[in-house]
Amino acid sequence: MQKTVVTARSSELFYHPNIYIYGKRIDGTEHLKRNILPSKYHVSNACFSSKSSINSYLNNHVGYQSGEKSNFGAALDSYGELSSGIPKSHSFSQVNSSEDTITSHAVSYQNYDHKTSLKPVLDQQLDERCYFDDIGKWHEGGAREDSVDEGSTISGPSRNPSPIIGNQFGEREETSDGEESDEEIDEADDDDNFGILDLFEYARTPTEQTRKTEEDEDPYKHPLVREICRLINLHHMWNPKLEGDMRHLLRGLKSHQVSAVIRSLSDKRIALNFFYWADRQWRYRHGVEVYYAMLEVLSKTKFCQDAKRVLRLMARRGIDRGPEVYRYLMISYSRAGKLRGALRVLNIMQKAGCCPDLSVCNTTIHVLVMANRLEKALKFLDRMERVGICPDVITFNCLIKGFCDVHRVEEAMEMIECMPNKGCSPDKISFYTVLGFLCKEKRIREVKELLEKMEKDHNLLRDQVTYNTLIHVLSKHGHADEALVFLRESEECGFRVDKVGYSAVIHSFCQEGRMKEAQEVVNEMFKKGCIPDVVTYSAVIDGFSRTGKIDQAKKLLQQMYKHGCKPNTVTYTALLNGLCRIGNSQEAMEMLSASEENWWTPNAITYSVVMHGLRKEGKLVEACNVVSSMLKHGFYPTPTEINLLIHALCREGKLGDAKDFMEECMRKRCRVNVFNFTTLIHGFCQHGDLEAALSLLDDMYLTNRRPDVVTYTTMIDALGKIGRFEEATGLINKMLNKGLAPTPVTYRTVIHRFCECGKVEELLNLLEKMLQRQPLRTAYNQVVEKLCRFDHLEEAYKLLHKVLRTTSKIDADTCHVLMESFLGNGQPLSSYKVACRMFKRNLIPDVKLCTRVSERLTCEGNVVVAKKLMTRFLERGLLSPSSM
Repeated sequence: MQKTVVTARSSELFYHPNIYIYGKRIDGTEHLKRNILPSKYHVSNACFSSKSSINSYLNNHVGYQSGEKSNFGAALDSYGELSSGIPKSHSFSQVNSSEDTITSHAVSYQNYDHKTSLKPVLDQQLDERCYFDDIGKWHEGGAREDSVDEGSTISGPSRNPSPIIGNQFGEREETSDGEESDEEIDEADDDDNFGILDLFEYARTPTEQTRKTEEDEDPYKHPLVREICRLINLHHMWNPKLEGDMRHLLRGLKSHQVSAVIRSLSDKRIALNFFYWADRQWRYRHGVEVYYAMLEVLSKTKFCQDAKRVLRLMARRGIDRGPEVYRYLMISYSRAGKLRGALRVLNIMQKAGCCPDLSVCNTTIHVLVMANRLEKALKFLDRMERVGICPDVITFNCLIKGFCDVHRVEEAMEMIECMPNKGCSPDKISFYTVLGFLCKEKRIREVKELLEKMEKDHNLLRDQVTYNTLIHVLSKHGHADEALVFLRESEECGFRVDKVGYSAVIHSFCQEGRMKEAQEVVNEMFKKGCIPDVVTYSAVIDGFSRTGKIDQAKKLLQQMYKHGCKPNTVTYTALLNGLCRIGNSQEAMEMLSASEENWWTPNAITYSVVMHGLRKEGKLVEACNVVSSMLKHGFYPTPTEINLLIHALCREGKLGDAKDFMEECMRKRCRVNVFNFTTLIHGFCQHGDLEAALSLLDDMYLTNRRPDVVTYTTMIDALGKIGRFEEATGLINKMLNKGLAPTPVTYRTVIHRFCECGKVEELLNLLEKMLQRQPLRTAYNQVVEKLCRFDHLEEAYKLLHKVLRTTSKIDADTCHVLMESFLGNGQPLSSYKVACRMFKRNLIPDVKLCTRVSERLTCEGNVVVAKKLMTRFLERGLLSPSSM
C-alpha cells in the first residue's frame, strides 16, 4: 500500500487543539503544544495503534518521560479501555526524527486477498485509523485525499491562522510562481508532428490522479451543502457574519461535498470565486477532487483563462494532472472560440509529461474540425493509429462532421464504409450527421438511399429518432413539404409522430407564409388525436401576425382557451408584434397593460416589441413610458434599444426628454454605453446647444464611459461649424493623446471644416499629428479638393507637391479637379502649369480637359503656350497631327 508523508507547521497544531484516537477526540492538545513539543518540531500524520505507542512516541521524540504525567497523559488514561481489542493490522511503522521535522509514515495494512476480503472489515480498519493531519482535520473512513508518493511532501499555500480582513469572498488568488507565461504558450510549436502522441509509446499506462470516491449517494442533498449554497446566494448582501458562518461550515465539508457545492452553483463566476475563497481559508485544503470539479465546471463556460489558472495552481502545488484536466482546458478554449489556444494545450501537456488518452485525442480532433483544419485532423488520426491509440466511433463521427461542414459528403460516406475495417462500426449518429447535411441541401433521393444502406449494410433500423431527425432538419431549413412527406411515412411505418414533429412542420410553413398548409396540418393533428399544444398554436399565431391577418390570430387565441390550452408569453408577444406591424401599437400597449388580468407575464422581448412599435409611429412619450414600466418589472432595455429611442427623441427636438430618459436608465443601472452618449451629444450639436454637448462630454469621464473617436468627431464637427477652431484643435490633440486613431470620417470632418474657413496652416499642423497616429493615403488629396471647392486655389496649388508624390489615378483625379477649378475661375494659364507638373511626374492629363485649356489660352492670346501643351500629347502619340 502507498504510504503517506505529510509535514505540517506546529502553529497549525496549536490553533486546532484536537487529537483523535480511534475516532474519538482527546482534549489537552494545547497543553501538549505548550509544555511538551519544542517549537522546532512539527507533528505530521502521526498514527498510533495503542496507548503505549503514543507514550513511546513522546518518550523517544519529545523528551517526555513515561513516569511524568500531564493533562494529555491523563486524558489517555481516561480512554484506557480502548487499548484492548486493537486490530493487529495496525502498526506504528516508522518514525524518522531530524533537527527540524518529525515525520511518520502512515499506517499500513497487512497483505490480504482483495477478492475474499469483506467490505465491513475494511471499513472497520478505516474507521479505527487516526492521525494528526497537516491542518488538524479528521478524515473519516479513508486515507487522505492529498496522498503522494513515499518520501515526498505536500506543499500548499501558507495559511494565516489569524483572520484575513482584506480577503473578501469573491477575490481570486493570483498565481504567478512557477507559472507558464502566455507568451511561452503562444510561442509553442503547433506543427503537424503532434509530439504529444510520442508519450503514448513510452507510457505503459496513462497516469491518472487517483480521486477518492465517497460513499454518500447524493452529496447535493447534504444539509451542509444546501446551507453553504444558500449563503453563497446571499452574496449581494455579504457581511463578515455570513462569511464567518460559511467558514465554519466549510471545515465540516468533505471534498466531494465541496465539489457538489461548486457544481450546483448556476453562476460559474460565483463558483470560481467560492473555489478561491475556500482555498484561502485556514484549516482547510482543497482535495484533488475539488480541482477536477472546478475544471469540469469551467469546461462548460468560456472562462479559458480561469481554467488555465486552476491548472497552474495544481502544478504549483504538486498535484498530479491526468489527461482529463487538459481535456477540460481544451474544451474551455474551444467554447471561447480560441481554437489555436486549445491546440496549444497539447504542448503544455507534452511539457508536463502527461500521456494522452483517447478522450484527449477525440477532443483534439473536434477542435481541429471546428477550426476548419480537417486535413490536420486526418493527420492526427493517422498518428494516433501509428502509436497504438485505437480510434472509436466518437473519433470518426467528429471527422464525418468535418467532411460535411466543408461539403465533402462523398468522403464522409467513404469513412463510414471503412470504419468496420478499423474495428469500429458506425452508429446512427454517424449516419444522422450525413443525413442532416443531405437534408440541408434538399437531396432527398440520396437521403433515401442512405437510409436503405444503413439498414441493409449495417443493420441499423429506422426508428422514431431517425424520422424526427429528418423532420426537424428539413423543417429548420425551410423544406416543409419534404418534412411532411417523411412525417407521413413514419406514421405508415407504425411510428407515432408527437406534437414536436408536427409543430416543426407547422412552424416551417408559417415562416414561409403558407398559412393554408399550416392550417391543414393542424386539422390533421386533431383528426389523429394529437391535440396541439401552446407551441403549435404560438407558431400559427405568429404566422398570421407576420402576414397581417390579425383577426384570424385573435380568433385562434380564443380557440386556445376553448381547447384548454393557455397562451403563454410567446403567444402574446407574437400577437403584439403583429399589431405593431400594422401600425396598431396603441392596442398592443393596452393588451400589454392588461397582462395581469389575463394571467400572463410579459418578458423583455414583449416590452421591446411594443416600444419599437410606438417609436416607429412617433409616439415617443408612450414608448418612454413602456421602458419605465419595463424597468419597474425588472427588465432592462439593451443599449441598442436605448439608442434608438434617444435618436428618435432628438430627431423630434425633444432633447430634454432624451436626456431625462438616459439619466433614468442610468439610475436604474441599465447598460448605457458610449454610443448612447454620442447619440445624445449629436442631438444637442444638431440643434446648436454646444454647451450641453460639452457638459455631456464631461459627464462621460465622470461616469467612466470613455469617449471614442466618433464622439470626438461629432464634437469637432460642431465646433468647427461655428468657427470655434481653438476648442476643436484642443479636442483633436486630446483625442490623439488618449491613443485614439482618427478614422476616415474624422479626416473628412477636420479637412472640411478647416478648409471651409481657409485655415490651411492650422490644418496642415493637425494633419501631421494625425497621420503619425493613423496614416491615410488620400489625406492631402482631400485637402486640395476641398480648397478647390471653397475657391482657395492658391493654397491648393501650393499643396500640389504633396499630392504628386506617386503616379496613381487618385492623384491624377485631384490634379484634374484643380485644373477644372482654375479653368472655371478664368485662369487657364494656371491649369497649364498643373498639366506641366503632371507630365513631369509621368502622369498624363485628360486630353479633353487639356483641349479646353488650349482653346482658352488661344482665346486669351497665349497661342505659343497652347501649342506647347498639345505638342506634349503629340510627342507621346496620344494625338494625331490632323486632329490639331
